[in-house]
Amino acid sequence: MASRKTTVPLLLVLLSLLLEFLIVKATIIHPHDGYLDKACIEGERKALLEFKHGLEDPSGWLSSWVGADCCKWRGLDCNNQTRNVVKVDLRNRDYKYSKGLGGEISDSLLHLKYLSYLDLSSNDFQGIQIPNFLGSFERLRYLNLSNAKFGGTIPPHLGNLSQLRYLDLNGGYSYYSLTIGTYSLNWLSGLPLLKYLDMGNANLSKATTNWMQPVNMLPSLLELHFLGCQLSDFSHYSDPNPFVNLTSLQVIDLSYNNFNTTLPGWLFNITTLRGLYLKGARIKGHIPHVNLQSLRNLGTLDLSYNGLASEGIELVNGLSICCNNSLEELYLGFNGLSGELPDSLGNFNNLRSLDLSYNSFDGPLPNSIQHLTNLESLDLSKNTISGSIPTGIGNLLRMKRLDLSFNLMNRTIPNSIGQLGELTELNLDWNSWEGVISEIHFSNLSKLEYFSLHLSPKTKKQPFRFHVRPEWIPPFNLKYIDISNCYVSPKFLSSNCLKTQKRLECIVLKNVGMLDTIPEWLWKLDLFLLDLSRNQLYGKLPNTISFSSNALVDLSFNRLTGRLPLWFNVTGLFLGNNLFLGPIPLNIGDSSSLEVLHVSSNLLNGSIPSSMSKLEGLMALDLSNNHLSGKIPKNWNDLHIPYAIDLSKNKFTGGIPSWMCSMYSVNWLKLSDNKLSGELSPSLQNCTWLYSLDLGNNRFSGEIPKWMGERMLSLRQLRLRGNMFTGDIPERLCGLSDLHILDLALNNLSGTIPKCLGNLTYFTFMNLLAIGFYNDDDDNAHTAFSDHMELVMKGQDMEFGSILPIVNLIDFSGNNLWGEIPKGITNLSTLGTLNLSHNQLTGKIPQKIGAMQGLETLDLSCNRLSGLIPPSMSSITSLSHLNLSHNLLSGPIPLTNQFSTFNDPSIYEANLGLCGIPLSANCSTPNDQKHKDDQDGEEYEDGRYMTWFFISMGLGFPVGFWAVCGNLALNKSWRHAYFRFIDETMDRLHVFIMVNMVRLKRKIERVGFHGWKEHGSALK
Repeated sequence: MASRKTTVPLLLVLLSLLLEFLIVKATIIHPHDGYLDKACIEGERKALLEFKHGLEDPSGWLSSWVGADCCKWRGLDCNNQTRNVVKVDLRNRDYKYSKGLGGEISDSLLHLKYLSYLDLSSNDFQGIQIPNFLGSFERLRYLNLSNAKFGGTIPPHLGNLSQLRYLDLNGGYSYYSLTIGTYSLNWLSGLPLLKYLDMGNANLSKATTNWMQPVNMLPSLLELHFLGCQLSDFSHYSDPNPFVNLTSLQVIDLSYNNFNTTLPGWLFNITTLRGLYLKGARIKGHIPHVNLQSLRNLGTLDLSYNGLASEGIELVNGLSICCNNSLEELYLGFNGLSGELPDSLGNFNNLRSLDLSYNSFDGPLPNSIQHLTNLESLDLSKNTISGSIPTGIGNLLRMKRLDLSFNLMNRTIPNSIGQLGELTELNLDWNSWEGVISEIHFSNLSKLEYFSLHLSPKTKKQPFRFHVRPEWIPPFNLKYIDISNCYVSPKFLSSNCLKTQKRLECIVLKNVGMLDTIPEWLWKLDLFLLDLSRNQLYGKLPNTISFSSNALVDLSFNRLTGRLPLWFNVTGLFLGNNLFLGPIPLNIGDSSSLEVLHVSSNLLNGSIPSSMSKLEGLMALDLSNNHLSGKIPKNWNDLHIPYAIDLSKNKFTGGIPSWMCSMYSVNWLKLSDNKLSGELSPSLQNCTWLYSLDLGNNRFSGEIPKWMGERMLSLRQLRLRGNMFTGDIPERLCGLSDLHILDLALNNLSGTIPKCLGNLTYFTFMNLLAIGFYNDDDDNAHTAFSDHMELVMKGQDMEFGSILPIVNLIDFSGNNLWGEIPKGITNLSTLGTLNLSHNQLTGKIPQKIGAMQGLETLDLSCNRLSGLIPPSMSSITSLSHLNLSHNLLSGPIPLTNQFSTFNDPSIYEANLGLCGIPLSANCSTPNDQKHKDDQDGEEYEDGRYMTWFFISMGLGFPVGFWAVCGNLALNKSWRHAYFRFIDETMDRLHVFIMVNMVRLKRKIERVGFHGWKEHGSALK
């Protein structure tokens, strides 16, 4: 009782003392009445007005800077006692939608002697230099000029701000990024109290050799941010155990620099480090052999987008020992890490975020992953992980984001995944799942917002099934759903599973076997993406609908009917391969937001409405494969020309309107398979950025213009087949270095094949860029224009789509070309198809044709080629289609390599001189050939003797003649003796003949004429 009595007076005393203290305090703060209403310092007010006068303020941010009391002006704070301005905060917090302040920064600010805080960040000073006078504020503790678009050299005068604690000069991501920089950082030594330093996106390339030395002289520094500064050197601290004075440093961000070296050892000596960010800094293995125990406080490590390779696993194992209790975020994506995921991952007790995406990890997920009970985000996408998801994944009850997409996981999805009650994002795309996903997999996923199960369309095993009851009401309310290339119920669109999802913004149900109409409730959703393509949906579409802003709608490859709808707020509309009929709406131009219009392969008729020229944002237009007719409109707005136009496979007439190339923006122009005629318009030469020009199967005439090879230097695909072009093939086409498809077949071209054809450089090397660009797996991308072209290959009409960039073809068939095949054509080592058939070519097949190792199709049929089939042709191991028929070839058909697979005799027919398999005409056997060789040898010997005989005769006659006649002419005695001998011989011959004639006469007279005649008959 006594204690209670003493307590009450004590409380009263304490209350009285507290009241007296408050009164005294109020007196100190307000020594006289009305102090708070006192205006600010007049000199400072005038200085601020002068500062305002030099600024540009398009948003009226400084409109409140009026009146006598500047302490009440927006962005200013004053000292409550002295009324001096101590804080100027003009940061543009609405920078996404407003430029903010600009103009000049007046040095009148120097009148603010007590200024301790200055923030001009996120404004637009259009590249002016940071004023030198900012280094004269003796009391300044906070300076933020980030993202304000300053340029030029950072003034070293900032090193005079000895009281500065916070300095942010981040250049941001704009045109002026990296235009601000410095040649030296030595001025930092004048800021001994600095705790926060951010010079991100400033150009420090000139200071890269000694940047760490002045930073090391800031002992109070807590955070260092040098992101994207073009630093490239750690050389001054290459020693693994250097002296590091950064004893308080907690955060280092050196991301996106060009170090191109291993991790420096001194980083591991900073025991206070909590965050280390080296994303995209070109760090490569190996990891230095240091004591990782120094990183025992490390909470975040970001080494993504580097080249750690196999060293990354060693780092993970080391960190799992020393940082197993501290590490909360680990990012090692895009590093080329390989092998199986280590079991040590399960040792990180407090890990909240783990990103190992875009590596080459294989094998199964380790079971130890179930021990990461604090994990909130796990990204293992873009690896080659196989097997199943461990059933223990249900233990990760804090998991919010799980991404296992683009792997090789090929087992069933465990039911335990349905226990992840905090999960908001689940991505299981592009795996080879087995079995079924059903209601039990979603039993507790009440917070799920994003679900994606987009599988590969090429899977060959039993299709995966998404099976839920039509009446099932899910526990979640999705914003995004993507189920593609697996089976759902044919009436899935009408099920409660979708109908109850009121927050849906994106629906992708592609190639899932739905057979249904599109329900009315779906059109009431505020969608920005609707993809129901490649199903069997039928029925008519609403004529007018207003979607969410910039929506994309893909209903292609279905059986939808009726008139083409007119929808608003749609930027991409894909309605191709349906059964829409009738004309294009006359007011199509009212769909002002339309950027991509694909309505190919329908039953549309009529002409192109003139209002289509009002689509100012139209980038790609595909009206191909319909029944449209008339002339292509001429009144298109020149300022808004699509970069891709496909009007092929219709019935358009007339010529090519000049607007199509009135600007250089057109990249793809396809007008094939129409009834267009006339000579090619000179306006086409203005299409200097044209990649693909397809005018095939029309009625164009005249010569192929030479300017095609002079002005269209970006041309990659030129298809003019099936027209009426005449004249020569222009040699200027050889200057198109990117050309990889040249199809001039079925025209009336004449002359010889240009010898310069071998200079088409694209065919002389392997185009790795095109191969890398080609990706036949991703069928989820809604590209504005999908390049495609019909070509004749292997004797068949074939349509090429996504692989077109790697198709290499030259087709001159069906013309009147003559002369020989130029030898230089063998330089085209990567040419895939060469078709010169149905011409009048003569001469021989080039002997070095074997150098064309990329050839898959070679057609030289129906010409007048002669000679042997070159032996080198058998070395073209890629050759799968060959036609040499109807020529004048002779000799044996090669039997080695690919020729052993060509068993069809028709590819050699009508070559009377050819023999061997598969023709019926046999070539000589080996024995016959040996006998023939022996005969040829004997004939050769006889021929040799006869040759020498005639040579001897030729030489002997003059020698013998002059040996005799020469002596007779020169020696008189010999001459007289010789002629005397001749006279005597002639006399003796005369006497001999006369004596025998007298004897014969006497004998006849004695026997009688008749007797002599009978004697002669008996002799017969």
